[in-house]
Amino acid sequence: MSELTALVSRQEAIPMKSNVYFTRTITPEKVVELYRALGVTLPGKVAVKVHSGEKGNQNFLHPDFWKPMVEAVNGTIVECNTAYGDASVGVRDNTDSHWKLMEEHGWTKDFTVDIMDAEGPDVVWPIPNGKILKENHLGKNIENYDSMLVLAHFKGHPMGGYGGALKQLSIGCASRAGKALIHSAGKTDDRYKTWEQHASPVEFPEAMADAAESVVAHFKGKIAYINVMKNLSVDCDCCAVAEDPCMQDIGILASLDPVAIDQACIDLVMQSDDPGKEHFMERVNSRNGIHTIEAAAELGTGSREYTLIEL
Repeated sequence: MSELTALVSRQEAIPMKSNVYFTRTITPEKVVELYRALGVTLPGKVAVKVHSGEKGNQNFLHPDFWKPMVEAVNGTIVECNTAYGDASVGVRDNTDSHWKLMEEHGWTKDFTVDIMDAEGPDVVWPIPNGKILKENHLGKNIENYDSMLVLAHFKGHPMGGYGGALKQLSIGCASRAGKALIHSAGKTDDRYKTWEQHASPVEFPEAMADAAESVVAHFKGKIAYINVMKNLSVDCDCCAVAEDPCMQDIGILASLDPVAIDQACIDLVMQSDDPGKEHFMERVNSRNGIHTIEAAAELGTGSREYTLIEL
């Protein structure tokens, strides 16, 4: 199959308008309800991608919030090590301290946990139509799973502008070396050198979109997304020192389309009458965050057009 044919096939697989389910009630039970509304059953061994929270972060969504959802799919919590070049900003950059933090945060109490790049070598997946990257490096254990549930805490991000489903697919699933490649727009897989050669505000979101596309293509429709718009800080859960939320909670969204669900979250922020939205959107726009959504749509990963179905 040619690259053009592959891209056309991916685009044809995404409807012109994707369904995004939404509720303003934020409870663990509502997460499961929205997942059920998608009308899918994730098959086989299910990887559940979460953001487990950096040491000191006050905004991440805790294991008890996600517990009913993870149990509903009999899933395994998956994470990958970070690419911090300076250990002072976090402890998840190596397996030993990352695992210890997962225990401290309670993830290992109720769930099976897999740090997918705990042992090498990485797996390398091709991105034939990538704008910036032509391959994605991921923790090898990702190939042990038949399907994936992406549980995203939607919030701001100091580098990407915002964090949602697309960031979970890209930076979230990449190995430590893979994260360095995304951050450097493919220049280096060295986690120290990447911060000296960081991608431009155009290249970085495009590299994230490239990496996200490889994960979506791998699971071939056996993947679903839930974004929770709670604790809406301009900072990510990867920040050891994060700003407190600047907006009131908005709700929970679910979709089979990562582009549509992230676009819907941005739109809900924009449509809000919360005065904190200006601060939130300044973070998104100053980092060119919406370009990740634009680039992913251009790759055929999903559609920016959606129907919001409020439950």
